[in-house]
Amino acid sequence: MPPSSNFSSGAGEQEERCIVNDQMGPFSVLYILLFIASFPGNLLSVWAFVCSARTQVALLRVRGLVGRGHGPDACAVVSQQQRSSSVYLLNLLVADLLLLLALPFKVLKDLGVAPWSLMVFHCQASAVSLYISLYASIAFLALIITDRYLQDCHHLHSLRLQEVGFARLLSLVVWLLLLLIMVPNMVLPIRHIQVQRYLSCSSLKTDLGLHWHSLTVFLCTALFANASAAVLLSSGLAFRRLLGGRGDPGLQRSARRAAASLTAVAAAYVLSFVPYHVVRAPYTLAQTKVITDCDTRRQLFLGKESTLLLSALHLCFDPLIFFYLYPPFRAVIRSLVPCVRQHAGSDTEPDEQAAEEMVQQTSAELEATA
Repeated sequence: MPPSSNFSSGAGEQEERCIVNDQMGPFSVLYILLFIASFPGNLLSVWAFVCSARTQVALLRVRGLVGRGHGPDACAVVSQQQRSSSVYLLNLLVADLLLLLALPFKVLKDLGVAPWSLMVFHCQASAVSLYISLYASIAFLALIITDRYLQDCHHLHSLRLQEVGFARLLSLVVWLLLLLIMVPNMVLPIRHIQVQRYLSCSSLKTDLGLHWHSLTVFLCTALFANASAAVLLSSGLAFRRLLGGRGDPGLQRSARRAAASLTAVAAAYVLSFVPYHVVRAPYTLAQTKVITDCDTRRQLFLGKESTLLLSALHLCFDPLIFFYLYPPFRAVIRSLVPCVRQHAGSDTEPDEQAAEEMVQQTSAELEATA
């Protein structure tokens, strides 16, 4: 084991020799592969969201609802025809892009090839950004699943939970809450330690920083628990509705579609985030020196890194969620990929119908106010 240390002072000889992050080569290779695999899909997602907005503006112009001297601004019209689901999906895409930006810094730091200043920058900034994006993804996936269930339950529309204004306000609350929890980890003072190849980010933290880090883990775990409860409740109610609608063919069809979409997103949610939170709490005890046995700390660190890599896999799943749940996005992708367009079959008609439905709804509202 290399003779470098995670702590420069105030630690015993056994703790100084306990290096937990000297086996990060395989993880770094997997993160590089994940970045390569997920970057095109997320870049295509950005392009498709932009293109879908332009397509909606073009449709409205054809109908003569924008572009007139007295007509509304195109951006305002597209904003009016958005749905709550599109707001949550767009915020999920922003969280994914934030994670993609943080991954190269993590890879360089874990390989031990980054300059010392860049390693410290990762611990103070990009690592915190990674966790902000992680919990933003958790929150918005839970909101997407809940919103998907509410879309299928027409008797809940009176609650006005699917209004675009409410979705935007809720999204803003999620981001502000995460920033309030996470940003202090960036700005709290750090210790000055000896330059070393295998830097443990917790070794940079002062006692105050470690205490705030523990509080951050507790609050984020609470957020995950609430999001998981919403996912389980929405999925359970969707399956209950599916089982209760066996005698109604129309209801059975719509309930089956809703249950299938909820199952796919909920499966991605469970696979990505549950294992990480099983390991997160005991690993925090090792970070805060409650657990001091070196072998135990090494095992917990490897478990944390393995499950964190599993959590990052949602970067590959999310473009599929965008394609499946957002009809304008799906229409843009099918217009780009010939094989998808040719084999779309009867599924293309609902996509066009959904997009046209949004245009018609906006048209009616604008003509009523003219």
